[in-house]
Amino acid sequence: MKNEIDAFISYMREQKQISDNTVAAYTRDLCKLTEYVCGMGVDDFVQVDTGILQAYLHGLEAQGRKAATVSRVIASMKAFFAWQLGEGLRADDPAKGLKPPKIEKKPPEILTQAQIVKLLDQPSSGAPKELRDKAMMELLYATGIRVSELLSLRLQDVNLKLEYVTCRDGRRERTVPFGSTAREALEVYLKRSRPKLVADSDCQLLFTNCSGEPMSRQGFWKLLKHYGRQAGLTEEITPHTLRHSFAAHLLNNGADLKSVQELMGHSDISSTQIYMQLSDHTIREVYKQAHPRV
Repeated sequence: MKNEIDAFISYMREQKQISDNTVAAYTRDLCKLTEYVCGMGVDDFVQVDTGILQAYLHGLEAQGRKAATVSRVIASMKAFFAWQLGEGLRADDPAKGLKPPKIEKKPPEILTQAQIVKLLDQPSSGAPKELRDKAMMELLYATGIRVSELLSLRLQDVNLKLEYVTCRDGRRERTVPFGSTAREALEVYLKRSRPKLVADSDCQLLFTNCSGEPMSRQGFWKLLKHYGRQAGLTEEITPHTLRHSFAAHLLNNGADLKSVQELMGHSDISSTQIYMQLSDHTIREVYKQAHPRV
């Protein structure tokens, strides 16, 4: 069964050019499904029917898994079994009739520009770790890139002179500019911090953990949370909070939707339009608070 999952992942990566995050999600979801069906005595995906898949999904819901998680699992199942059908590995698609649960769409959390300044000012001791943290946070807010893109940046992906980074997600590539504040933080980090954190001269990662190893998304999320508390912010701070704030602040300050879409790396402009709605909402709130005859 593992061989079939590996073949499916290779197909999706090479033919469909899915992102690394999607690869990780498909792999994780299908491996967990495999554990479940093997526990039922099923050792071949051909034996998996709609009833087994529904029972597995009911189990996830009983465990209190979020609707978004269950929806993602269903998407993984649909992609995998549709691939099996297309490859002639089975005669039916047991996932075809599965319907994802309704997900309540909440607007993304964004910080005000004043809150962003508070947050980014927290790493200030001049210690190697804080110089690194300052550079990471400044670059994330300056570019709006995904945390996975931030953590996979290599030294050659950063052009300090022209102030841009090159991000790669699967086979897709895009160039994102940044400003002088992020550049200065990066220059200080590269000169005074990185040589002390990264002992291996062959390491090409731009950012690592304090041991010189690749930093995990959870590790970066924890340091953001720490600085959020230190700044006195009550909002839940995640890497995506900076990405959302980046987009909303650009639109609030006059950027056009298409440009923000390209900077964010959104394949569909509808993913970017939600920030326009937030921008409109912010403008209305400011109007209500400031206009004397409202």
